Amino acid sequence: MRTRLCLLYVAAYLIISGIALLIAPEVALRFMFSNTDYGVAMPRWVGMLSVALGALVSQVVRHRLAVLYPLGFFMPAAMVVGFAGLYLQSSNPLFLVVLGVVGVGVVATGISLSLERHSGRQ
Repeated sequence: MRTRLCLLYVAAYLIISGIALLIAPEVALRFMFSNTDYGVAMPRWVGMLSVALGALVSQVVRHRLAVLYPLGFFMPAAMVVGFAGLYLQSSNPLFLVVLGVVGVGVVATGISLSLERHSGRQ
């Protein structure tokens, strides 16, 4: 149950940020402390991908596809490294904000998966 809640957090931030990037990319990027102008096409594309991935995660949780739950940890955990690298390369605080939001989900999901594995349930 805990892992499902953690994955719902992941789905929520993907869908909410994706919709924000689709509807108002400049405003969404400002709220994420971006110091770079990306135009509107690229943020909207990222928004579409975020909404699609959020919908996929939502369906994994909805259908209780526990075999896929570890992907909700390993994929974002790998991306955290990428966000750190992008920040170091660009000095854009956007990547620190994204790293923080994704990092919370990675830590929560990792702890939850570990606890559920040790207790023998999913």
